[in-house]
Amino acid sequence: MSDTHGSGGDSEPESKRLCTASASHERCDPAEGARAAVSVIMPVFNASDWLDECLQAILEQDFLDRMELSVYDDGSTDNSRELLERWRQRFEDRGRPMLISGHSSSSPRGVGFAKNQAVRQSSGRFLCFQDADDIMRPQRVRLQYEAAAANPNAVYTSHGPTVIMPTWFCSRDWFEKVGLFNEGGKGVPEDLLFFYQSLRRGGHVIRVDECLLVYRYHEHAATHSVLEETIWSHRVHFLQERVLSQWESFTVWNAGKQGRRLYRSLSATNQKKVKAFCDVDENKIHKGFYTYEESKERPKPRIPVLHFTNASPPFIVCVKLDMTQGVLEGNLRSLQLKEGVHYYHFS
Repeated sequence: MSDTHGSGGDSEPESKRLCTASASHERCDPAEGARAAVSVIMPVFNASDWLDECLQAILEQDFLDRMELSVYDDGSTDNSRELLERWRQRFEDRGRPMLISGHSSSSPRGVGFAKNQAVRQSSGRFLCFQDADDIMRPQRVRLQYEAAAANPNAVYTSHGPTVIMPTWFCSRDWFEKVGLFNEGGKGVPEDLLFFYQSLRRGGHVIRVDECLLVYRYHEHAATHSVLEETIWSHRVHFLQERVLSQWESFTVWNAGKQGRRLYRSLSATNQKKVKAFCDVDENKIHKGFYTYEESKERPKPRIPVLHFTNASPPFIVCVKLDMTQGVLEGNLRSLQLKEGVHYYHFS
């Protein structure tokens, strides 16, 4: 979610696009011969500081099939639109159409809207999502296309610290089955919501174990407009919907800050399902119980705190992966637990 972009309404003349969104937002399909194998989908909002490097990297992709770049400018007030137009001929000279549209309103419509508009005007059978401030490695499109062509009902990502958005790649058919990005605008984690909807539709994630993109983190990134509490609330909601609703009881693996926060965030029904916390910290275990002081119940709920070897599955693991030098993973293996059956990570 490094987006520095947004969205909008007024669009370019029809002659500048292969296909366009109508008033009803339906996509007009191009003739099969004009259809790209891959459309790079890029929302833009005040991205002039990064566009040259980003566009050069897209142009240098080693993908040999037909590829186009579909850009939607969300009312940029810098010279992003001018820079995009300067690059159009370079793309055309390389046989890679560049579709540019956008609006000039003073009110950005948001990243979700811009992505949806860029998808609507594109023609590719596969969609490669790109943020205007990030830099593709030359092999990105080729490697993700090769993987996705064999399994079109998945969202593809690169290896890295997060599964969310910066290297998403999926088939158009799957995108249309999942539905559009949320267009709520600033502060809405449209990528996370799309990801959850993809899982609800039966989709899955496949990782391409290569470095495919350089992620640029900076103070103007749209990710900063999404509050951490908003992300947390959506994650807890999805956990309760997809996992905890299927369990009669469970153990929270982590009696510390994150584990207690998760417990307090649960619905009253799911709080009652927590049979214990477990941990490796003898100080926490020695206390014996966690008391939920903010509860209006009387007596206040007291949840046992156990050593993990004395606790029973299923578990919700609230310990960050790769932060314990392998101790957590070793402890999980020692109990012969299967992820997705005996435990889920929430970290």
